[in-house]
Amino acid sequence: MSTTEARLVAQVVDTARYPLSDPTSTAWQDAIGQARRDLRELGCSVLPDFILPSRQHDLRMEGAEIAPLAHYDVEVVNAYNIDTNAPLPDDHPARTTMTRGNAFVARDHIPRQSIVHQLYASPLFQRFVASCFELPDVHELADPLAGLCLNVVRPGMDHPWHFDTNEFAVSLLTQQPEAGGIFEYCPNIRSAHAENFADVRAVLAGRGEHLIRRLTLRPGDLQLFKGRFSLHRVTTVRGGTARHSAIFAYSERPGVVGSVARTKQIFGRVLPEHLAAEGRAVRGDQLLD
Repeated sequence: MSTTEARLVAQVVDTARYPLSDPTSTAWQDAIGQARRDLRELGCSVLPDFILPSRQHDLRMEGAEIAPLAHYDVEVVNAYNIDTNAPLPDDHPARTTMTRGNAFVARDHIPRQSIVHQLYASPLFQRFVASCFELPDVHELADPLAGLCLNVVRPGMDHPWHFDTNEFAVSLLTQQPEAGGIFEYCPNIRSAHAENFADVRAVLAGRGEHLIRRLTLRPGDLQLFKGRFSLHRVTTVRGGTARHSAIFAYSERPGVVGSVARTKQIFGRVLPEHLAAEGRAVRGDQLLD
């Protein structure tokens, strides 16, 4: 890796705790080891103050500046992000519908000089993330909208229970709400081989408290999460401040582009890249959604 790249990372990341350019260091090994243990046992790991405290104000201001560009739409969804009118048994958990009112700023609205954009494209950061997830490599999405985005949850809104399409997710809280906006998740409630509808149904019905873990994230905290197998949500945001988090979308293989339907749902538009890739999606399992 170049000296310029290392210098760039050192300007925003607490490299004393997370030395992205030195995988032979004790601090690297400690950080990676803890993340791997957390992910194996809980499906989630939080790296506190990943962003230098001195840059967290800049991080928040960059997010606040682009937040008005978010595509906002209120819609009725289910935990699997599939058609709510799909022909399914009456007791199927996908029959439980919720209102989704969060919004997303697409990658093409995020300045290249911003902290989150520099991190997302950084080979050092990508190597670190891959090592945390015990992968040989991660690849930026070829999707020009979904590769990197800012999630905006306004006061009075939430991000209801759902599963992710991708096996793993990387996010960075950039603005904390005054109240609410708690991240809740059910570690490994399903697997690549078993949907476990009974437990999912219990959580959606409010009877699965024993399955739920909660995290109060702070600005600058990096979250690593296996969201394909863990049902999760962000609770209703209270007060006068929205919750902002940057979502770094990577894949184990190159060339991944989102579907036309899902892209239009999230960003309100599609580009030629989405039309060209339609019908070529590849899944690593046969799970719903």
